[in-house]
Amino acid sequence: MATSVDQVRIAETLDVGALAARTSSVLERLRDSARSARADERREPTFPIGKAAELVGRTTAAIREAESDGRLVAPTRGENNRRHAYSLAQLNDMRGTFGTRPWRAPSDPVSILAVQNFKGGVGKSTTAVHLAQNLAIRGYRVLLIDCDSQASATTLFGYVPDLDLSEDETLYPYLREGERETLEYAIKKTHFDGLDLIPANLRLFQSEYELAARMARGQGALLNRLAQGVASVSDLYDVIILDPPPALGAISLSVLRAANALVVPVPPTVMDFSSTAAFLAMLDETIQELEAVDLAPQLSFLRFLASKVDDTKSMQKGLLELMRQVFGNAMIRTPLKDSAEIDNATARLMTVYELNGPMTSKQVRDRCLTYLDGVCGEIEIDIRATWPSHLPRLRKEGLA
Repeated sequence: MATSVDQVRIAETLDVGALAARTSSVLERLRDSARSARADERREPTFPIGKAAELVGRTTAAIREAESDGRLVAPTRGENNRRHAYSLAQLNDMRGTFGTRPWRAPSDPVSILAVQNFKGGVGKSTTAVHLAQNLAIRGYRVLLIDCDSQASATTLFGYVPDLDLSEDETLYPYLREGERETLEYAIKKTHFDGLDLIPANLRLFQSEYELAARMARGQGALLNRLAQGVASVSDLYDVIILDPPPALGAISLSVLRAANALVVPVPPTVMDFSSTAAFLAMLDETIQELEAVDLAPQLSFLRFLASKVDDTKSMQKGLLELMRQVFGNAMIRTPLKDSAEIDNATARLMTVYELNGPMTSKQVRDRCLTYLDGVCGEIEIDIRATWPSHLPRLRKEGLA
């Protein structure tokens, strides 16, 4: 029989309200600490002139000449008279001056890419956020839409979702009862020039039930609601990235309906591979059902990404090779390896692309960036291949 002390302990652990309040308090302190640290570090990415020239597609000499003749504003200098590094906004000014912006032509379709899997913990939000930031660094106009009430992507942009955001700043009002005509109300600028965010918080979970209930009453056209919202802002962007919940519910189906490209992160473990097999079976069944009502997605490409790869585990090596055999050309060649650099940045509500220096060692950071840039570079080529205006250049580069 439980003693009175045991009963008190049990009661304490079952007091969900008190536990929620304590965790919210801790999260608020973590947020304040992270914001304080960022104030001294400049979260906005910066680039030395050599890297700037590489990203802009011109030589350092061309950049200096444009600064000398007034076409570009030279960066300020520090106390030691050394030039400050360039901001992303300055890089985009250079692209405008030199005509090297990689934007799609108005006649090209916007790329609406969902990073989706049936299982959580596969690196979905990590992939979505780093891809969005990488494409912004490369000069594209990007919108990241967090469709997951867990709001991991939103958190990586420095928000504590349920403290910093109301439900009216998420997708929820748009999905709720058709009270909004466009998603423009929810768009927030980020500290990355050219990258916007539609955030999420826990209230978005309510829309999952509401959508399912209304669809059960025969309102199947609701699956088009998110696609309509994306279309309402698509002229502003080259790429729109959707980060859906790790389940095949009403919101995930809406994401699937809205997307025209799909990236599936799959860690090379038996459990994750098994879950992905189930996801693909359900995905195939769902697409067939949507085809019957003319709501099937029109995917321009489908890619599988080996995520959270650990080379030290022999079992992962075998599964990675199996995945390459099974998925063939649909597999992204570059794996996204597990890295302490990503873990340490995430713990500070940041990403690797925000850091001006390594949090581990230069070697670990460089290796991490090599894999991140490799993954994002392959997806960038897939995106550009869907734009007719980019095909001649891709062919010239031997990439199409």
